Amino acid sequence: MKNKSSNINLPATSKLITNNNIKMNLELITPKKKVFTGEITLVQLPGAAGSFEILKNHAPIVSILKKGQVRLITESGETKVYPITGGVVEASGNNIIILADKVEEL
Repeated sequence: MKNKSSNINLPATSKLITNNNIKMNLELITPKKKVFTGEITLVQLPGAAGSFEILKNHAPIVSILKKGQVRLITESGETKVYPITGGVVEASGNNIIILADKVEEL
């Protein structure tokens, strides 16, 4: 894809997401158990001020999460979806911790 304001070739988003070199460590935890622990390439979150996603080398962030879906793509390319009732996320140095109030059944 070319940026119209300059003639720079930009990579397609899907190539960024599926590139196996782009990995982060994620833990999804509730008060009762660890729901997911592993390497991912992308996570989409239901932020209190709107949905957002985190990719490798994201700036450090702490955010409140509202009820919605946590969608992640594992290192193998598998998409996993976890409906949460709310919580908090912290990301720093390609390590992400999601403390969810509760993960609901799909």
